[in-house]
Amino acid sequence: MSDNDKPSQSNPDPAAGRAWRRLTILIVLLTLGVGALTFGLTALLVNIFTHKQEERNPFYRVVELTDETVDPAVWGKNFPQQYDGYKRTVDMVRTRFGGSEAYPHAPTATDPRTKVSHSRLDDDPRLRTMWAGYAFAVDFREERGHAYMLEDQSFTGRQQASPQPGACLHCHASTYVPYKKIGGGDLIKGFEKLNPLPYAEARAQMEMVMKGLGDTSLHPVACIDCHDPKTMQLRVTRPGFIEGIAASKKSAEEIDNYDPNTMATRQEMRSFVCGQCHVEYYFKGKEKRLTYPWTKGLRADQILSYYQENGHKDWTHALTGAPALKAQHPEFEMWNQGTHARSGVTCADCHMPYKRVGALKVSDHHVRSPLLNINNACQTCHKVPEKELLGRVVQIQSTTYELRGMAMDALIELIGQIKAAREAGAGDADLVKALDLQRQAQFLLDFIEAENSMGFHAPQETARVLFLSLDKTRQGQAALRGMGMIPPGMAAAVATGATDAAPPPAAESPEATGSGH
Repeated sequence: MSDNDKPSQSNPDPAAGRAWRRLTILIVLLTLGVGALTFGLTALLVNIFTHKQEERNPFYRVVELTDETVDPAVWGKNFPQQYDGYKRTVDMVRTRFGGSEAYPHAPTATDPRTKVSHSRLDDDPRLRTMWAGYAFAVDFREERGHAYMLEDQSFTGRQQASPQPGACLHCHASTYVPYKKIGGGDLIKGFEKLNPLPYAEARAQMEMVMKGLGDTSLHPVACIDCHDPKTMQLRVTRPGFIEGIAASKKSAEEIDNYDPNTMATRQEMRSFVCGQCHVEYYFKGKEKRLTYPWTKGLRADQILSYYQENGHKDWTHALTGAPALKAQHPEFEMWNQGTHARSGVTCADCHMPYKRVGALKVSDHHVRSPLLNINNACQTCHKVPEKELLGRVVQIQSTTYELRGMAMDALIELIGQIKAAREAGAGDADLVKALDLQRQAQFLLDFIEAENSMGFHAPQETARVLFLSLDKTRQGQAALRGMGMIPPGMAAAVATGATDAAPPPAAESPEATGSGH
């Protein structure tokens, strides 16, 4: 064999070399891929394990909470996410039909506030006519957040116009611990002792209780008012609601001795804790016992029927002499008539919707209008664009405002006509029917005026109540005409101060449109 016939040792096949390099690169890439996948799976498992551990420990046990720990800042050490939201209730944001920006206020000896909300009396002077002779005709402002509920009650001009009783503190302060301490451990006894006292005296006693516990002051609504400090379960602590819901359940469902803290479902409690205060009520008898008038039902005309039977009146109308009633803030009653309540949607679902914080699912304690938080509050259930949801709410509220205006105009006419009839010589005996119809029409209208959703909680029920008010007004005018008490040629006399109210301006963003909280 010649040298030319021998295989070459120095010139390997180029194709085989390329295949070898490709195999080497593939092995390296596979190794790196498997390593990356292993690392990713390990990280995922660690993350899942960490989140599982977080879920098992939903709060930090930094301090021991007892049934006498009132200060929310102390609770906040264990529940920082919830406390952060609670502190944000100081925010002041205008909505189209509620809420307000902060208006500067010059402090005085009786009112040290530097900021207040907008006056609704200035927006609609007809309210002064409707409430003539009552403290609300002196000072009535847009609602603010929970952070202001105590100071706004303490320093409102209504306190100077007509000193209020200690019963008002039932909903404007954290009352659970003071009631129990003053009642010698009995919540109801403490409630009964403080109700009839002058407001300032009752507040002073409650502040003494708090200082005795080492706290610096009386607080507005606090964690302890709605949560058991040991289990964190929701609970009702306001005696007015405890008695009111028991009376309602007995009347409507024949349930004796109903106790919401042992008999209500957790979902019901997510509305009951709000219904402790966002309700219609009155001060019963010389004891000024704060009472929820629910024995005939929760609808406006059922509550009016309750008042008609017991003869209660809040004041005598200054222009007509009618035995008038003042509605409060019946959000719980109106919500009960709406589609959300029938669907099992609670107050907290919309005003305190759940949010995710890491692995935790917490209720947002920045209590506010749902339209300031549409994504969490509304779109969880309503899978439609935000603009469409907003437009629907504005339509409902604008329609309600228009109906309210019609009922208000009619009521102001009736008040003017009764006033004119008195000036023409009519006495109480002559006007008894017209005065009673004014009382009824005014309460039904005020029920909607005082309710803070401008009809959104129950649009159809709101319209029904406003038309009932309008019908009562027209019956009152017919009673005057039938007895010849409207002077000839007098067309719709209007009481002093009456004027049409322009609707609130449309806002340019969701943050400035919608219902107040």
